[in-house]
Amino acid sequence: MPPTQKPPQRVNASSTGTSKRATIIFLHGFGDDADSWLNIAQQFHSAQKLPHLSWIFPNAPHNHEAMSTAWYTPTAFSPIPVGRSSKPEDEGEEDEFNEEGENEILESVEYVCGLIDEEVKNGVPVERIVVGGFSQGCAVSLALGLASRYAGKIGGVVGLSGYLPRGPKIRAGREQFKKNGEGKGAMKIFLVHGTKDMLVPMRVFRDTKARVGYTLGENENEVLECHEYEGMGHVTCGPEFRDMCSFLERVVPE
Repeated sequence: MPPTQKPPQRVNASSTGTSKRATIIFLHGFGDDADSWLNIAQQFHSAQKLPHLSWIFPNAPHNHEAMSTAWYTPTAFSPIPVGRSSKPEDEGEEDEFNEEGENEILESVEYVCGLIDEEVKNGVPVERIVVGGFSQGCAVSLALGLASRYAGKIGGVVGLSGYLPRGPKIRAGREQFKKNGEGKGAMKIFLVHGTKDMLVPMRVFRDTKARVGYTLGENENEVLECHEYEGMGHVTCGPEFRDMCSFLERVVPE
């Protein structure tokens, strides 16, 4: 862990008597920190929702170039035409990240993989671990779920108001995922967005949805759950968390 990176915050399961342990690792967005998201776990537990679920909230390191906390240095989005088919041969023309930028994302992915390693060592089955996040945290989570050493092996991915990063290494990982038929496994994906998001526009979300679906292959309809929230900007809302709760109850049931 870099010296500029604070350790993760953890909220343990409120029900300690269950043998069906599960963990969600949830990543904050650009310029934020773990403290801002602790109340989600507390609200779930106070409502007696998912009492067997432990929450881990990692902190992104300080990014000197961006002068803020960040999982990677942000870039301007490449133009993504609305309705374009998302085939692998299309993607190389509009990669968002150069090698250095993509390596930053993959370093964050590997950091989260290390947190998964620790949970597995502590007895949590890998298929009962979910990784998710908001904005940049969503981008890292999708890269992990589809193009890392844990691709297709965890229980689920939760993506709020984010996108799937474009880069040759991530694309190669996704192609390997598709070739190996990982989309036929147990991992589920929850992908949601606000229709008035001005930071990550709906066209980017819909392109991400198409590329994730392409990677999942013929099992897309069984694996991918998507929601759009009318009028919501680059924030979160109650209905989103209710849908997320229902998703988690199905993916890591008590």
